[in-house]
Amino acid sequence: MTDEIFELSCNLDDMTGEELGFASEVLLNAGALDVYTIPIGMKKNRPGVMLNVLCRPESREKMVKLLFLHTTTIGVRETRHDRYILRREEETRQTPYGPVRGKAVEGYGVRREKPEYEDLRRIALEQGISLRQAREMLSGKDEQK
Repeated sequence: MTDEIFELSCNLDDMTGEELGFASEVLLNAGALDVYTIPIGMKKNRPGVMLNVLCRPESREKMVKLLFLHTTTIGVRETRHDRYILRREEETRQTPYGPVRGKAVEGYGVRREKPEYEDLRRIALEQGISLRQAREMLSGKDEQK
């Protein structure tokens, strides 16, 4: 399965880590598919970051406005990408440790399932075990010794 997404990018060298984190949070909450930074070198040998936002075509304009509002950039680059994706299903199953949400993906000859982090975290804290041990308990590979 394929779809079309856009990558919006800008270079920044005059924002604090807190400001970048806040901008990333706002973009994700507004519907960005992903937000990430890459360390870069800028003119005058200044360290900076490239802020990248992946979004659906219909949310490009909103994301550009948010980039200008929440960052110090004066320009945003846009690149269109075709993306190969696996079909996704979300499900909740009952376990001895309570309900556990999970995602299953399938396509191109592969199938993978994985429990949601927050549910693994809850089980690990309740049971006094590691995340790895909680994952193993749910998969039936209880290797606690």
